[in-house]
Amino acid sequence: MIGIYSWKRPPESWSAFWNEPLIARPFRGNKPSRLIVRTPDPSTVAAAEKAAVRLRIPLQAARHAPFLPFENLPLSLSLIPAGTSTPTAPTTTPKPPKPEDLARARALINQWRSLRLSSFNTGREWSQPLPPKLVLVADETGANNESATASTAARFRRLMAAASATHPDAALWVFPARNQEGLSEKGVFEAQLQNEFPKAVVLAQNIHPVRLLEHAEAVYVLSAFLGFEALLWDKTVHTFAPSFYSHRGLTKDDAQDTADTQTPLSLEELAFDTLVDAPRYRHPETAARCEPEALFSWLGVQRQMRERFPTELVATGFSPWKQALLRRFFSGSNIHFLPHARSAQDPRTRVLWGSPSASPSMCPTERIAVEDGFIRSVGLGAGLARPLSWVTDKRGIYYDATRESDLEHLLEHHTFSDELRERAKSLVSSIVVLNLTKYNVGAAFWKRPPHLKRVILVPGQVEADASLRFGSPRITTNLELLRTVRAAAPEAFIVYKPHPDVVAGLRAQGRSEQEAAAWCDAILTDAPMAQLLEEIDEVHLLTSLTGFEALLRGKTVFCYGLPFYAGWGLTHDTEHCPRRTRKRSLEELVAATLLLYPTYLSRETGLFTTPERTIFEITEWRRARDANPPGVAARLLQAVLHFVVSRWNRFRDQKRPQN
Repeated sequence: MIGIYSWKRPPESWSAFWNEPLIARPFRGNKPSRLIVRTPDPSTVAAAEKAAVRLRIPLQAARHAPFLPFENLPLSLSLIPAGTSTPTAPTTTPKPPKPEDLARARALINQWRSLRLSSFNTGREWSQPLPPKLVLVADETGANNESATASTAARFRRLMAAASATHPDAALWVFPARNQEGLSEKGVFEAQLQNEFPKAVVLAQNIHPVRLLEHAEAVYVLSAFLGFEALLWDKTVHTFAPSFYSHRGLTKDDAQDTADTQTPLSLEELAFDTLVDAPRYRHPETAARCEPEALFSWLGVQRQMRERFPTELVATGFSPWKQALLRRFFSGSNIHFLPHARSAQDPRTRVLWGSPSASPSMCPTERIAVEDGFIRSVGLGAGLARPLSWVTDKRGIYYDATRESDLEHLLEHHTFSDELRERAKSLVSSIVVLNLTKYNVGAAFWKRPPHLKRVILVPGQVEADASLRFGSPRITTNLELLRTVRAAAPEAFIVYKPHPDVVAGLRAQGRSEQEAAAWCDAILTDAPMAQLLEEIDEVHLLTSLTGFEALLRGKTVFCYGLPFYAGWGLTHDTEHCPRRTRKRSLEELVAATLLLYPTYLSRETGLFTTPERTIFEITEWRRARDANPPGVAARLLQAVLHFVVSRWNRFRDQKRPQN
């Protein structure tokens, strides 16, 4: 049992870092095996030292290292001697390195750099022009921190003087101070020394340092973790206070720093000690301990997704419910909501729901269209089931065949690596085995009648949707489609499945759709799409996503419109798109459609994730729904919500232009 020197209950997320239970004061007769203090406050540390002596147990301090918390989620912890502020414990007598340890360290350094990681990962990278010569200074000690003593200020003054004298022609940029939670503080430079070095510039608080480190010709620190990061980027690092990486032959250390020389280490040895041996890692999605490689990959996804769009965006046409979702899907950018598209002539990039009505040449600013993704939820979008994926598109939108979309551009021009194709192949296998579709609804299983040679599925669509208006130039209603299929295959057994939003009463029925029974052999309203696709031979459709889901299961697909997956040699098409000239494999179609095009959010963390994790979470979501049906109060609330949403959606359907 580990004792936490605090009156507060230890954070539940901390349990992943240890294999022992945690307990806070008072210990009530339970003697911990060791005592951990969470805060660097001197008085608290002194009190914890007395408690450790009284209990005759060792005392250590816990620090977030090498990563600060990400949106309040702790990622890593290192235990260091109590009363020190060094982010990881100095290893004066490291273990003899093993060849496999050094190889792993080299791989981690490459992973750190390729994913553009830092100890602080929520900020945006510097996007403005950089000076020809740049020296980066870390003001890592907050003015209210116990380390910000007169001695610290003197060290920092000596640091600034050395940087100014050694690099007289370089711009001196001061990276701002942060505490161990990643929160900004007024540092020594801002508090005491700014007037002495007027040419130095203090950077904004929320800057991700990687681009600055790449460009800097030297980095000056007291003992900041930024110095270690600079070493990972092969930069010259000047230190002015003892740290776990100074005095090891890797840095240029202040001559007045009388700290004992530590055991010399190579960069690989230091990296292994700092990134593997000293810290413990917690994966935010599993809430369990993990290896650094797994957490690095997760952080890499966050970094990549947060840098996709401009820092400032404006959005129009989003309901309050979608506004909250939009902020999550566009994390890393500041969203400003406007009441109407014509309410302001704003030069910032505009975010819109669905296909823009105007042509790109008529819009004065860049636009980003947003729509539901292809692996979305357990439940209907029209019923406000929370989406786990959206797609964003700067050119058009995937269902609008009248113009090029980002998805079409990928399929026409992208070069797919073997690794990406293998990942897509594995994804297809998982989707099929787990019986997943876009909405994952339905319960009434259907079996095809025996001895039928040809069973055709015709999926219905919401006729007011833009996907028909922009993707089906000839046939525009479900009934027309059924008549066409019956004429083309008079001997076939035709199964018609109305759109689930229409079945649920959330959207309006199509024109004369009540006559569908005259043109098909069976109408199925509640069969799960994944199970139904196993029972049929062909799918005939306009632009429905069912065609894509059928391709994943090896079914023959006939398209009477121009869905995003038509025109690539995988479907039988009656319409032609001259922009689509490539022949693509199923793996390449899946790689573009499910791996490169959408954005995924974890249901567990609300942060960016991968399609593989989304598939797992949807499976768990569906299992939880089946095992725990809603109670009376929840069903009543659902009924009220269903009534309001259905009335609103059907009112909008009536106002939309007919296809």
